[in-house]
Amino acid sequence: MFDINEFKNSRPKPSRYSRHLERLRRNDRHTKSIEDAVEGAIENLKKNGTRSFVIYGEPQSGKTEMMIALTGRLLDHGFKIIVILLNDSVQLLKQNLDRFRRSGLDPTAKNFGEILDRSISIGTNEWVIFCKKNSKDLQKLIDKLGNNRAPVVIDDEADYATPNAKINKGERTKINELIFELLGEKGIYIGVTATPARLDLNNTFENNSEMWVDFPPHSEYEGQDTFFPLQSIDLKSLPFHLNLLPDQGDDPKYLRESLFRFFVNVGFLNTKINSEEQNYSKLIHTSGKKADHTEDYKVVIKTLNDLKDQNSPRYEKYVEAIWEIARNRYPGNEDQITHYILSNLNRHTVVVMNSDIDKKVVDFESATSPSAPFTIAIGGNIVSRGVTFDSLLSMFFTRDVKNKIQQDTYIQRARMFGSRGKYLKYFELSIPGHLYFDWHKCFIFHKLALSAIRRGGGSPVWLEDRRVSSVASSSIDRTTVNLDKGEMGFEIFRYNKNIEDIVNSTENSLKKIEALSKYLDRNKLPQYLVDYIKSFSPRGDKSVAIHPSRDISGYSDADQYNIERVKSFIGKSDLELTKYPQAVHHLKIFKNSQGNARLFYKYEGSIRFLKNLKKFSHDQGI
Repeated sequence: MFDINEFKNSRPKPSRYSRHLERLRRNDRHTKSIEDAVEGAIENLKKNGTRSFVIYGEPQSGKTEMMIALTGRLLDHGFKIIVILLNDSVQLLKQNLDRFRRSGLDPTAKNFGEILDRSISIGTNEWVIFCKKNSKDLQKLIDKLGNNRAPVVIDDEADYATPNAKINKGERTKINELIFELLGEKGIYIGVTATPARLDLNNTFENNSEMWVDFPPHSEYEGQDTFFPLQSIDLKSLPFHLNLLPDQGDDPKYLRESLFRFFVNVGFLNTKINSEEQNYSKLIHTSGKKADHTEDYKVVIKTLNDLKDQNSPRYEKYVEAIWEIARNRYPGNEDQITHYILSNLNRHTVVVMNSDIDKKVVDFESATSPSAPFTIAIGGNIVSRGVTFDSLLSMFFTRDVKNKIQQDTYIQRARMFGSRGKYLKYFELSIPGHLYFDWHKCFIFHKLALSAIRRGGGSPVWLEDRRVSSVASSSIDRTTVNLDKGEMGFEIFRYNKNIEDIVNSTENSLKKIEALSKYLDRNKLPQYLVDYIKSFSPRGDKSVAIHPSRDISGYSDADQYNIERVKSFIGKSDLELTKYPQAVHHLKIFKNSQGNARLFYKYEGSIRFLKNLKKFSHDQGI
């Protein structure tokens, strides 16, 4: 006999989260980092009552797969409506929506436009809804959800468009206002980004940096430690090819020569290394100006045409240049590599990626997931965020920045990050020298700041100088952010005679730092700071000062227990400028009457430290 009760909620759904992890493992994907991030997020929601926080991880470190896993876990925990917000790009939405759908997630993710029809009822069903951070799209989604709101909003590239750039005017920017309305009184906000500084300094939706969740990169990830090592840069020892271009000028020969080297590396990989032929891509990231994209495209097409036409006056010259590159890089294989290139050059794809083309819904997948051995993508701002390039073998970057470069913007432009291990030594980055070293500084500042969160040390301190700014100044909430403190403090430790002896010894300052580093664990004196000081000490040991320790019992404006002070501990008199006239790095230990101490660091130069002083309660509303 038919019994409807047999089919009414009779069998619980299998865990969406576990099923996704198993799918990743079957495809030999690493899941430990994903599990750590998801568990941290769920703990925030279930144990800490946090309703607004950030998950941060390095560019191209697999955040989309993490978001799929997080969405599955949220559904398993009974959350009904999950809204995935993305930058206002049709192609980016398509790329991420496709990955969600192919994951087998239940329910299947929908573009917000698919649910707008009046015949579709939100009801009490489960929904995974994608929406661009576009004012018209957001308003339509809000209207459709109506009283069914209180969603969990997972905001991809959360520091872009979402923060309130009118924070100091008592107003809200449109996108910020609409996401605020979407969340309502009971919604949950989870921002996902590689560059969370703006979310912190902006107090976006009252997110609490003490509750942020780290999404560490997987074991095969190549990121800032590979491309921008903290230690002094030895160009010959880098595990990839770094080609430094002149700081001025845009002679097309540099792009053409970079193309030749890309062709040679593809030829070598596909004739000598790979058991099966592989497709590779080259990203030309030259400018945000669409006119520059056109010029780059012309150089690429002319070069390809000349190499395909044996009657071209430039044919012999270009073929010889390719042959010479192959001989210098892979001696003995130059003929075979050159034959491969000339025989297969018709198997190329050239895609210009900009906002105008995006509106025409041109398929970018042929660039991001190359379908030809020689794939060339040309783009600017639109490829700087969220777009993942598989099998990226070369990046040509000539964006000329005459003024300050902004950390969050340039960190996001590191499209070469990712799983490059199998072909890393064949990867080439071509970039003007001054821009590379400014970019390098961006990542050092970024790493210094994020380390405070990773060690559980409370609010991060963001760094900037004359060349590198942390975030756009309009996004900094000046009611809570201290812009002038100028120092960093690390974790509290017990003060003892061994520490006192190291500080007061006659050893030089760099050796004292090494000794302190060995005695204290990495949270009390982080290794990244030691490496940074060694790397940026223009006058050697004279650049560093280790000052005598000081008791803070007489400081009426200091937090005696936590060894904290609204203004700097290291004042002008503490710098001992007569004794250390050339020092730029100053370290000093401040201790309390209970025998506890904290090490403080100050850079005497153009560096400025930005710290959000706002205090949050775990259940503070959005």
